[in-house]
Amino acid sequence: MIALLVAGGTGLVFTLFLTPLFIKLFNRLKWGQFIRDDGPQTHHTKRGTPTMGGIIFILGSIVGYVVGHIVGRVDMTLVGMLVIFLMVGLGAVGFVDDFLKTRNQRSLGLGGWSKVLGQVIVAGIFAAIALNFPDENNLTPASTMISAVRDIPWLDFATFGVIGGGIAFALWSTLIIVSASNGVNVADGLDGLATGASIFALSAYIFIGFWQNNQACYSTSLLDENLAYCYNVRDPLDLAVIAAAIVGSLVGFLWYNTSPAQIFMGDTGSLGLGGALAALAILTRTELLLVLIGGLFLVVTGSVILQRAYFKVTKGKRIFLMSPLHHHFELKGWAEITVVVRFWIIASLFVASGVGIFYLEWVTR
Repeated sequence: MIALLVAGGTGLVFTLFLTPLFIKLFNRLKWGQFIRDDGPQTHHTKRGTPTMGGIIFILGSIVGYVVGHIVGRVDMTLVGMLVIFLMVGLGAVGFVDDFLKTRNQRSLGLGGWSKVLGQVIVAGIFAAIALNFPDENNLTPASTMISAVRDIPWLDFATFGVIGGGIAFALWSTLIIVSASNGVNVADGLDGLATGASIFALSAYIFIGFWQNNQACYSTSLLDENLAYCYNVRDPLDLAVIAAAIVGSLVGFLWYNTSPAQIFMGDTGSLGLGGALAALAILTRTELLLVLIGGLFLVVTGSVILQRAYFKVTKGKRIFLMSPLHHHFELKGWAEITVVVRFWIIASLFVASGVGIFYLEWVTR
């Protein structure tokens, strides 16, 4: 518990007090945001605002996680390091994309398929590690079963054999990781929108990890009793600690990222946050629950898919004035801050629904 509180507090202090220094550094390096000409005209005032701010809260999360363990005098675990690996790995893919945009002063950095390839490579490494290295309770970080609120026994990739099951799990986890990271990336279009929505979503995993730890099957207090209620999750408390470190870092970052933003997270931050969300969903065995916990990201990404599909089918007609969905409401005359706050409310309702279902499942058992 001490590690969790210290991790969140340290992440908060790191970004709250050091972000101004990073803003000055990024300005000196000329890492300024490029604004598309076909976007909302009000966004042109944001041209040149420092980007790649994801570097700041990724560093803050790592520092918070490490300091939390030092102060709490507990060992770091493989599951916590896997969340960090996926966040840093996808953040690195985003950084390359951001760097090319700022250097070439255009809206396109990495090509679409090049970005996806980078995501797939990182996701593949994550999947290979997550299915190996069992602990003393013979638990690997991830499971070959598809999970909702917990593993679903009749949806087990292991039925395809050792090799087939491993490949099927890698494909499944890659789908989750690429979808989550691109979902957060699409939502990062207004000041503070993706940051605030991510705070809500990641906070859910603080509760989930903490609850799973108290009801863990390998806990001596639960051993051989109430097994229908317990969770077979590897080191869930450490998952709560890394989630707290990320949330704390995001809260401090939001101080400077809210409208009018002094710094943007860039693809460095949005892809990294999506990776962290996906890793937490996979490692807490709540993969399908991510549809609700990350519901806002699903909605805005769905609006892009619907817009493009409808445009092609109708040969030029549009459902929305502009996609993603938040830009549609901007063009309808909503103030940017109004769109952001209302979307935060929607995100919080999605998260509350996801956490509510998680708890309700335990109660009904």
